[in-house]
Amino acid sequence: MYLDIFSFFAQANALFFLQVFCSLFLAILFLQSGFNKVFRWDENWSWLSDHFKDSYLEKPTTPLLVIITIVEVGAGVFSAVGVVALFLGTTKWAYLGAVLATINITMLFFGQRIVKEYEGAADLVAYFIVCVISVYILGGL
Repeated sequence: MYLDIFSFFAQANALFFLQVFCSLFLAILFLQSGFNKVFRWDENWSWLSDHFKDSYLEKPTTPLLVIITIVEVGAGVFSAVGVVALFLGTTKWAYLGAVLATINITMLFFGQRIVKEYEGAADLVAYFIVCVISVYILGGL
């Protein structure tokens, strides 16, 4: 028996490949970003404190950064586990990763809009689209 590479890459598997690559993309994006926040906490906190200066998000910067970091790392971990789980026949872990990723990007977008950082908010739109598409294709809709 041999692996029929053409059958493996057949259109019938297109949804599977979309699911795998969207989940892999989210895993890479959110693990790197989340671990950056964990391992460079002081630098991130300092930047955010200055970023939210003179807004009503200035005082709760620390708890908000904790929440963002937890959701971000969670999105990355569930997406990474989800890639493996997709090969085992289940989408639930990748789906959860995509939902957390969408929540995270929405929170970041909110923060950027509050401080009127419109260019930064606009940069998040592409990530939001990938997240929403991922939720859609992993949710079986």
